[in-house]
Amino acid sequence: MSVEAPSVPLLIGPDANGMRLDPNEFDVADVERGWRYELIRGVLIVSPAPLEEERDPNQELGFLLLKYQEDHQDGAALDKTLPEHDIHVGDDRRRADRAIWAGLGRHPRRNETPTIIVEFVSAGRRSRQRDYEEKRDEYLQLGVQEYWIIDRFQRTMRVHTKRGDAYESLVVAESETYATPLLPGFDLPLARLMALADSWDE
Repeated sequence: MSVEAPSVPLLIGPDANGMRLDPNEFDVADVERGWRYELIRGVLIVSPAPLEEERDPNQELGFLLLKYQEDHQDGAALDKTLPEHDIHVGDDRRRADRAIWAGLGRHPRRNETPTIIVEFVSAGRRSRQRDYEEKRDEYLQLGVQEYWIIDRFQRTMRVHTKRGDAYESLVVAESETYATPLLPGFDLPLARLMALADSWDE
């Protein structure tokens, strides 16, 4: 009687960029830290980790959300928020800068679609196309209610929502504060996030 050796999770790093994987292999793989891993149409995409200019404002956004949850009378509308979260889009795996679950009235389940997804735009034409077009289409088709694109280069935040078969888009200027009905009473001062991004350029 033969005994199969236990399967060992695949170890992947930047040299594995372009490798073909199935979703099950991706989900259990061990990864070299310091890189971002996504699975797009069966191909592993490895890219550099977000810069300080993106991580610092993202951390501040998380702080503001948790402060709202703890201190605001309607803070219970926020169920959970996590940075650097894998989003399952069919067999694809996207890495979102921040996921927000709201209005559930409970802890989100593992791999449950977030209510809001946030991306901080990285430098480069390819990154902009990915955040502004590819992820927008994928996230909204997945059922995400709002998709926020925070762009330190354009000094704006673009909010996408899906209404039937059409997209609605709102552009928030750096000097403005954004409020969403999904988080009653939560105000996001965009200038506060931009200032943190700018501080890393000095």
